[in-house]
Amino acid sequence: MYMQRFESIFQCPVCTSPMKIIELKSVVCDQHHTFDIAKQGYVNFLTRPVHSEYDKALFEARKTVIDSGLYERLHSMIREIIDEEKAPKVLDTGCGEGSHLSHILRDVSGAVGVGIDIAKEGILSAAKYYDDFIWCVGDLANSPFSKESFDIILNILSPANYAEFTRLVKQDGLLIKVVPKSGYLKEIRDIFYTEAYSNEQTVERFKENFRNMETYQLSYKVPLHENLIQPLLQMTPLTWNKIDGANEVHITEITIDLEILVGRKK
Repeated sequence: MYMQRFESIFQCPVCTSPMKIIELKSVVCDQHHTFDIAKQGYVNFLTRPVHSEYDKALFEARKTVIDSGLYERLHSMIREIIDEEKAPKVLDTGCGEGSHLSHILRDVSGAVGVGIDIAKEGILSAAKYYDDFIWCVGDLANSPFSKESFDIILNILSPANYAEFTRLVKQDGLLIKVVPKSGYLKEIRDIFYTEAYSNEQTVERFKENFRNMETYQLSYKVPLHENLIQPLLQMTPLTWNKIDGANEVHITEITIDLEILVGRKK
């Protein structure tokens, strides 16, 4: 079993003891706290019920959009950064249905891909579509991973937990955080919002917590096929609670405007 080869990355989210995979059925710690491996191949490490606004339809829409190639330039850029590491262990935090991680690690020799998300529906989808990855339902505030387990941590358009990132990344490892800039999906933003967006606070917080080595800017427009409009509207929080108006949206192109922050521990 693929997961068993890397059981050393796990730490009990209840008592922080080391964990082992038993009979390919459960992940069990020294104190006998047990988390079953689902038949789909993922593990749910949540220690309490968690409500998520992200449902199955959203993750299916997200997969459709990401598989269309809309983010391929982002994936390629991150792949080049990761390629400098030999056989890296890569954790995608807030991985959703796993599409970003799968595309990024394509052709990265020897990479081990691990994804965690608090939304069970996202991990169910990831386990369905992507084999030879380790998928975990879990909360970064109480994560199931041991100290300094990862060479690379990805945080793509997702909230950050810098204390946990610092604990989980190796001393010489990298944190790669992707944040939207003011032009990101502006064709949608302009329809539903009047105020401008700024990522200044997000970037400053990154630099407060990690030594910022490099910053990359990525901005481009792509034609948007009509079949992608509804999936794109469905996957982005920009349209949440505004779905009535979303049915009338007609967009012919979309802007991807991102900042990629690369840092190491201070």
